[in-house]
Amino acid sequence: MSKLIKDPDFSDLAALDAGEALSEPFGGGALERRPIAEQVATRIMGMIKSGNLRSGDRLPTEQQMGIAFGISRPPLREALKALTLMGVLESRQGGRYSVTDLSPSRLVAPFSTMLSFADYDVREHFEARVVVELELVRLCAERADEATRARILELAVDGRAFHEDPVAFRLLDIEFHRALYGGGGSRLLAAMAEGLYDVGLDVRRVASALPGVIEISVAQHVQIAEAVMACDGAVATAAYRRHLEHVRDTSGQAQDVIGAEAAAKR
Repeated sequence: MSKLIKDPDFSDLAALDAGEALSEPFGGGALERRPIAEQVATRIMGMIKSGNLRSGDRLPTEQQMGIAFGISRPPLREALKALTLMGVLESRQGGRYSVTDLSPSRLVAPFSTMLSFADYDVREHFEARVVVELELVRLCAERADEATRARILELAVDGRAFHEDPVAFRLLDIEFHRALYGGGGSRLLAAMAEGLYDVGLDVRRVASALPGVIEISVAQHVQIAEAVMACDGAVATAAYRRHLEHVRDTSGQAQDVIGAEAAAKR
């Protein structure tokens, strides 16, 4: 029997191994019938956040959890699949799930699957970037050490040499953004930001080759970097928001170009 079944919230499940039935569903009543899978995922995440479930802990069988939650297997499997895609759970041999190491790199890995989605939504993507990255830039302006600030400014200014070289600029762009993310001093937020940055790179390759795009991006990088050097979080985040809006709009233009090229080949 796994140690998870011995934990308080799963104590009643131990009885199942002996063939006994639960007197009432786990967690104080059966789950509501409105998005059931989402509620199951939220409940499991709550146990992880509280420390009741830890890295390496093995969940009960699907049958045990179905009885405990008072639900059928389809919504349970949907919840387990969602948490697996999020990098929170992993499926082990024999069909049992266990909690992963919950490292930042594992938790953001699912973002890469969006690269292949035919229905990639530029605006949805950049809404997420705004939420995560504006906070990181603010933190960077407040927390970054002098060496990091100098590195950010150097990368921003160096971009002026690559107005006509999209490939070189994209390499520099990655380093500039990573320096900003790292300067915020939050490993988890930085990992999330890097994961979001990697989404839609095929579109960004096309966008970076559009006339004038690199020049505008470089000028915006310099504005952001100068605000970070001045430790001015408000100015830095305002400049970064304008930069993300530029990236969003040019990504939309690039999608139109890609769509037109694909249509012409049909």
